[in-house]
Amino acid sequence: MANHQTTASGHPDMDYVEHEATYNLFLTMTKWGTIGVIAIVVFMAVTLL
Repeated sequence: MANHQTTASGHPDMDYVEHEATYNLFLTMTKWGTIGVIAIVVFMAVTLL
């Protein structure tokens, strides 16, 4: 098995600031994507019924 050395602050090869920024972007895009899909479905329900 691989011997992974980690420190109390995490793995030294990881860029945690960039990781957190990417994850925050993912959450923001997921939130707005969900809101957009709901808006489209409501628009379709109003106009097509």
